[in-house]
Amino acid sequence: MPEKAERRKRGMFIKGGRLDITFLSFVLILLTIGLVMLFSASYAYSLEYYGSSYKFITQQLLFALVGLVAMYALSRIDYHFWRKFAVFLYIATLVVLAALLIMPPMIPGLDVKRWLVIGSFSFQPSEIAKFAVILLFSSVISANYKKMGEIKFVLFLAVLLALPCGLIVLEPHLSATILVFAIGIVLMVIGGIKKKIIVLGGGAAVGLVGVAIVSGVISYGSDRIKYWLNPWLDPAGKGFQTIQSLLAIGSGGILGRGFGQSRQKYLWVPEPHNDFIFSIVCEELGLIGAMVIIILFALLVWRGFTIAMHAPDKFGSLLAVGLTVQVGIQAILNIWVVTNTMPNTGISLPFFSYGGTSLFMLLAEMGIVLSVSRSSAIEKT
Repeated sequence: MPEKAERRKRGMFIKGGRLDITFLSFVLILLTIGLVMLFSASYAYSLEYYGSSYKFITQQLLFALVGLVAMYALSRIDYHFWRKFAVFLYIATLVVLAALLIMPPMIPGLDVKRWLVIGSFSFQPSEIAKFAVILLFSSVISANYKKMGEIKFVLFLAVLLALPCGLIVLEPHLSATILVFAIGIVLMVIGGIKKKIIVLGGGAAVGLVGVAIVSGVISYGSDRIKYWLNPWLDPAGKGFQTIQSLLAIGSGGILGRGFGQSRQKYLWVPEPHNDFIFSIVCEELGLIGAMVIIILFALLVWRGFTIAMHAPDKFGSLLAVGLTVQVGIQAILNIWVVTNTMPNTGISLPFFSYGGTSLFMLLAEMGIVLSVSRSSAIEKT
């Protein structure tokens, strides 16, 4: 029987509907703490290399304000509006990712091609790839959920997931590859894939990663594993960042040194405002502060899943799950890297790490989740 949301004729904008205040509160709290900690972690580095303590925080504040406007605007747009762009955005993302590989690297001498530069503006296409995969999978799975038990359809989804992952890993950008792959798998599992297929697919994925590392396709991964297991093999080189991160975390203790009192941010932890900002958080706020932040991320994911469970249709449910899971998995991976629980993959901490385009994309995506919550509220009336 057709669902109510599919039967109803919709316009582009949602008229009425109360957004989920709880979810919005968690987003705003994490954003506020993230901005405060970014300033604390970045001002010494910013002053040393750019002559101003405010370079990073002013830029991040600007993107945060624009992102908040986008979040509100997108919360008013019916999330079904984006479904018509799912295939186009996916194909466009593949084209950009492929084009990126034939362009010269952004940093001369470093064979890393993660950034697309347009004048003075640069961004990572992998950020768009995350949303493109979520949107496409939500659309395809919701329209064909009865086929989730068929091997052919699952293989089709696997190919759709493998294409962006393969292009991203060649940049190379292992962390983004892991994140996009994990998001796709979660959506397939939520969509109703059989357990036997999950086991077989997981085994195949692990095997492919192993072959890629051994064959040299992602040869940098073997070095990262080596220095993950023992960063003291090269304490002044490839193990330096991990060692300094662990020193920051350990020196924070239970209660921390106090806000602004980090010592490791004074040019010990490399670029403390980026991927390793959580080590500065642990040093200044201690174990208790770090746990509060982890709990806030967990609550955000919980509330996102609650919105998904009450979504008017399968598309909205999968969309909310995918966007929420992205935040949760990314936070977990970053914290694991910073605490040396897994090899360094270069992944940012949502709402905390410096990066204007990634923050803007994140807030815009949270706006889409809020759009799902508005539609849910309307369906109840």
